[in-house]
Amino acid sequence: MRFDGKVAVVTGSGQGIGEAYAKGLAQEGASVVVADLNVAQSQRVANEIVNDGGTALAIEVDVADPTSAEALAASTVAAFGAIDCLVNNAAIYAGMKIESLMKVDLDYYHRFMEVNLNGALIMTRACYRAMSRRGASIVNQSSTAAWMAGGFYSVAKAGINSLTVNLAAELAHYDIRVNAIAPGPTDTDATRTVVPEMFLEPIVQSLMIKRIGTPDDLVGACLFLLSDEARWMTGQVVAVDGGQIIRI
Repeated sequence: MRFDGKVAVVTGSGQGIGEAYAKGLAQEGASVVVADLNVAQSQRVANEIVNDGGTALAIEVDVADPTSAEALAASTVAAFGAIDCLVNNAAIYAGMKIESLMKVDLDYYHRFMEVNLNGALIMTRACYRAMSRRGASIVNQSSTAAWMAGGFYSVAKAGINSLTVNLAAELAHYDIRVNAIAPGPTDTDATRTVVPEMFLEPIVQSLMIKRIGTPDDLVGACLFLLSDEARWMTGQVVAVDGGQIIRI
């Protein structure tokens, strides 16, 4: 029970990888805020956590809106007293446009970046005061796309990597660690709306471990980075990708 007595906020946790993170934290004792724009989904996840004997609260949030992020932080502190862990997982991904940087509608591009890149900064700014001096930890959700030519999605995730390093440097003074996870191809409903079935098998064959990942494959890394076991790790981006990306 590495997170007994701890409070964790997980954005975008109404489904997919975020849901797995939220449930993994709850199983190890954390009181979890299931934060999502989709209220019905976040309430479902919170109910399932409570039914399994955990503690959870569903809160609606738009991570691109500073007022919404501040309200979530205030509600979390009112309910649980403080924040120990923040997972910046929320993103526009399911059904995202597959267009080039030269052709994508700029209004869509700006909204995409506000959520997928700036949302992690906005949430961190909203929560860090409640995390200060608690040996707290933040995990940002990157992607192996950060090291590929994948259009605006790759640009956003490369930005997350840089944001992680810079936040780690700024927040060390507050005893807050900041790291990131870069998942490889992961089998979620969202992925299946973005990646055509015909492309999945070639992607799998490009991996060292010849299978697509699952949300559960990512949970261990997330919990480790958030826990005291990683107390001397900050500013790192950890690829959990079946051997897709090699960095020497």
